[in-house]
Amino acid sequence: MFAVLIDQFWSLTIAGIALGFIYVLVSLGYTMVYGVLRMINFANSEIFMWGTFGAIVSNRDLFKYTQTSEPATGLKLLVVLLTGLLVSMFIAALTAVFVEFVAYRRLRMRGTNRLATLISAIGVSIALAEVMRLLTDSRPVGSPRVLEKIILSEVWGANIRLDTVITIIAAAVIYFILERFIKLSRMGKAIRAVSQNEDAAKLMGVNLNRVITVTFLIGGLATGAAAFFYVTVFEYTKFNIGFTMGLAAFTAAVLGGIGNIRGAFWGGLSLGLLEVYASAVLGTQWKAVTVFVVLVLVLLFKPNGLFGEAVQQTRA
Repeated sequence: MFAVLIDQFWSLTIAGIALGFIYVLVSLGYTMVYGVLRMINFANSEIFMWGTFGAIVSNRDLFKYTQTSEPATGLKLLVVLLTGLLVSMFIAALTAVFVEFVAYRRLRMRGTNRLATLISAIGVSIALAEVMRLLTDSRPVGSPRVLEKIILSEVWGANIRLDTVITIIAAAVIYFILERFIKLSRMGKAIRAVSQNEDAAKLMGVNLNRVITVTFLIGGLATGAAAFFYVTVFEYTKFNIGFTMGLAAFTAAVLGGIGNIRGAFWGGLSLGLLEVYASAVLGTQWKAVTVFVVLVLVLLFKPNGLFGEAVQQTRA
């Protein structure tokens, strides 16, 4: 049972780290919103899904790549990848702001309870998925291969692929920029102030609506980046792909400590590795089950997560 895990341990580890970084970025969408509003953005999974289609539209429609096209190289490859990343992030961020305006702001301004807002977010999530289902006729959509998945080197028997390296390095840079922004920027301090005490922040002159919108925007940007890396690695998406990704990313956020940025980082990496290892031992059909089991165990024995600190308490 463990033969595959032992023989391909380092290959699985690298794949798990790449998948974990995708989870990290998506879980930031949950973490940022919860840290400020103390509510789960259930539409974040569909924000991810729309971001994956944005990446495919960039490759297929903007640069006219098809399934039979030769992969890009050199400067053209850099332009194609950066454009795809920006388009995916833009669409996801726009969708996140739309969700905030439709599902959260109007109800919040009317003073409704949290349950009504959560139900509204679920409704928007279903609507976003159904719109994409109608646009794609419920069919999976493949991405043309713009990046040749060449093997850069071999380390301890593990093949280091170019797409995996790009995903790990770029996702780590995006996480670092986001973490520094929250900690050092003026808006980041405002976000932490609202997270700590909303009423006191308003008395100090913080524009609450602006802070909440920026929070959704940042979460959308991170989720859109994750969507781009997912399409780059797996070259596939579907209207309901957000369900499994959303469950995994939410589990990663809970594992690290919902509302904790660094907790989302370690929770995402841990879950990515655990999921890949479990798939090697038990089979890929147990992948979703592994995520659900981890979520249940965390909620039962460590409901505050591994770190358990909220956004405003995150330390360097």
